[in-house]
Amino acid sequence: MEQNILDCVIVGSGPSGFTAAIYAARADLKPELYTGLEPGGQLTTTTEVDNFPGYPAGITGPEMMMDLQKQAERFDTKVHYELITKAEFSHEIGGVHKLYAGNKEIFAKTVIISTGATAKYLGLDDEKKYAGGGVSACATCDGFFYKGKDVVVVGAGDTAAEEATYLAKLCRKVTMLVRKDVFRASKAMIHRVENTPNIEVKFHHELIGIEGANNLVEKAVMINNQTQEKSTVDVEGIFIAIGHKPNTDVFVGQVDLDENGYIITEKGSTKTNLPGVFAAGDVQDHIYRQAITAAGSGCMAAMDAEKYLAELE
Repeated sequence: MEQNILDCVIVGSGPSGFTAAIYAARADLKPELYTGLEPGGQLTTTTEVDNFPGYPAGITGPEMMMDLQKQAERFDTKVHYELITKAEFSHEIGGVHKLYAGNKEIFAKTVIISTGATAKYLGLDDEKKYAGGGVSACATCDGFFYKGKDVVVVGAGDTAAEEATYLAKLCRKVTMLVRKDVFRASKAMIHRVENTPNIEVKFHHELIGIEGANNLVEKAVMINNQTQEKSTVDVEGIFIAIGHKPNTDVFVGQVDLDENGYIITEKGSTKTNLPGVFAAGDVQDHIYRQAITAAGSGCMAAMDAEKYLAELE
C-alpha cells in the first residue's frame, strides 16, 4: 500500500493549532489538522475575550475560534474532527512520524503538537452550572469583569496566590479558601498575599457548593473541614486555581515531558527532543497560558517545521 506522507500534521485546534495551520498552509506545507474532542480548545469555554488584539469590541471565545478556523481553511488547511489516540515518532532526522486516529494511520514528516492544557476543577456540579456565569479558572482572562466586586479564589499553590493578588488589584475583596492549614505556594507568593489588605485567607475551608440566580453566582458555600461548620460568603466570582493538566497522555514515552507532564521545548524555539516534532501553546507553556502567546508559539512552530523541511531537501 502506498503511504501518503504529509508534510505537516497539527494535533489540536486552539489558537496555537490554528495559527500554526495558517502559517504552514501559507508556506505550502498543505497541513492537516486534527481537532481532538474539544474543537477550539479552552477558549470555547470562555464567554468573553477582551484581551486579544484586533477585536476592539471584544469577541466570544467560540466566535474567535471559528474565525481562526475559517482563516486556516481559506489557505487549504484540511480539518479533521477526530482525536489522535496514539503516536509513534521517529528518532531519525527526515524520519516519518506515525499518528493514529482510532484505526486510521497518518504519516507525516513534521508534527506540531498543540493539544493545550485543561484547567483542573473540583468536580462540583455547580461548577458546570455556573461556568461562564461567575466560575472561572483564569483571573487574567476574566478578572476584569469583577472590577469592584467580591470574589473567592480556591487553591493553596503559586497559581492561587498569583490569581488572588492579581484580583485584589481589581476587586473589592478576595476570599481565599485553603484546604489545609498552610499554603503550598512559594515564600515570595505567600508574603505577597499576606501583605495585600483586601485578601482574607480562610484555612481549613473547602468550597462545597455555589448558589445564585439566572446562572449567575451570588454565594459561595463552604465548609470548615475541622469543625464541619458550613457557611456562605456573598460573591459574584469564583476562581478555581488548583492547577492545569497538560493534554499529553498520548505522547508519554514519545517526547520529553517535565515532571508536570508539559512538553519540554528548546529555549527560544518550539523544537522538542525529536527531529520534526514541535510543540506550541499551553501544552508547553505553563507560565503565560494566554490565547495571544499560544498563537505566537503556533506561528513559531510552523516556521520551525518549514525550516526543518527545507533543510532536508
